[in-house]
This record gives sequence, structure tokens and C-alpha cells, in this order.
Amino acid sequence: MSRVYWMEVKMELRKMTRLRQYSLSTICFPLTFYIFFGLAMAPSFTFGAMSMSKYLLATYGAFGVMGATLYAFGAGVAVERGLGWLEVKRASPMPPGAYLIAKAAVSITFGAVVVTLLFALGAIFGGVRMAAGQWLLLWTALVAGAVPFGAIGLAIGSIAGPNSATGVVNMIYLPMGFLSGLWMPIEVLPKGLQHLAPFLPSYHFGQIALAILGAPAQGSVLLHVEALVGFGLVFAGVAWVAQSREHEKMYG
Repeated sequence: MSRVYWMEVKMELRKMTRLRQYSLSTICFPLTFYIFFGLAMAPSFTFGAMSMSKYLLATYGAFGVMGATLYAFGAGVAVERGLGWLEVKRASPMPPGAYLIAKAAVSITFGAVVVTLLFALGAIFGGVRMAAGQWLLLWTALVAGAVPFGAIGLAIGSIAGPNSATGVVNMIYLPMGFLSGLWMPIEVLPKGLQHLAPFLPSYHFGQIALAILGAPAQGSVLLHVEALVGFGLVFAGVAWVAQSREHEKMYG
């Protein structure tokens, strides 16, 4: 049984690594943003007593993990659903959980790569300095964020069409990152947008990362963790309902 899970994870990782549209974009997009805003422009800006290089290290880390996860689950599941690949897997003796574990493994792996590269850029070129325990805690919190956003991506992939899924992910992922203060401190956004942010899972994700850095965060870490868990459960339920209805529609 464990070999089945391992082979599914291995093949999924190999497939997504070879899919340059996914592997290069999910890694290069947040890195490019950080180089431009977190390194090139950072000397001109600070956030309180914290450098923008350090501040954006946390928020762009969250942004990168979100992208790796939403595209792997959202676009990936939608395309495979449209091709009928999910029905083939249901008919096979493969355990149902192996498919989801493989998608999660891809999200976590690419998310970890993005976060690690961001950390290297921040430490080498941005002058970011933290205790080893703080680096590890921030890395762990960011990579763990793939779990709730995996549920969100799964819901998107279970509802969106195979040709529109990537566009749907873009329409959700990019505005959500901006409105949650992941591109710039949320305090500089208009008041109306600041009031909207707590209704977005990305906002709570970013606040957890900022709290670990010691940056001014809004609300308690526990509250943000509970919010992320809640979002994950809700969207997992949405995905389950959508998949069940599609299955019933096909087979009655």
C-alpha cells in the first residue's frame, strides 16, 4: 500500500517539474517580486523598526506558497477532471487518498523551494538576520500553509472548467494577495480594503508569518490559525459536495 502512495507522489512530482508553465512560474514569480520590491526598492522604505526586506520575506513567502498550492490543486485537478482522469483513478484499485496526497506533496515541495530561495535571497542580499529557531519556525509556518490552501484549490478544481481553471485561479490568487497585504503592508491600503482583509484566508496566513517575525500583527496568532483551519474545512466540504454531485450526474 505504501508503495502505491509513493509511486503516485513520485509521478506527480515528476509531471509537475516537467510542466514548465507550473514549475518555473510558481518559483520565479514570487522571487522576482521579492527581488524588485524586497531588495531593489527596500533601502528606501521601512515598516516601523523593521526593514522591508525582512517584512516582505514573510509576506512574499506566504504569497509563493499560495501560488504553488492553488495552481497545483485548482488548475491541476480541473484539467484532470476534464480529461476524465479522475474517473480512471476512481475505477482503479488505487486508494482515493493517494491522489490528494500526491497533489499535497507537490504543493508542499514547491512551496518549500520558494520559501528556501526567498530566505537565501533575504539573508545574502537583503541583510535579513534572525535566530536559527526563528528562521525554522517561519519556514515551517509558511510551508504548512499549503494545507488549508490545498483545500481552497481543490474546491476551485472541483468546480471550474478545465479551460478556465487557470484564469479563475489568477482572478482569486492575485487580488487576494494584494488585498491581504502580502504585496505591501496592509496599513497603506485604503480603510475600506483593510476592513475586507479579515474575510480572506491569505490575510490570516500573512499575519501568522508577520507575528513570527515580530512585526506588528493584527489579532492573535491563535485566532488566525483557527480562521485558516475554518477556511480549509469549509472549502474541503465544498470540494466534496461538488465532486459528489458530478459523480452522481455521471452515474445516477
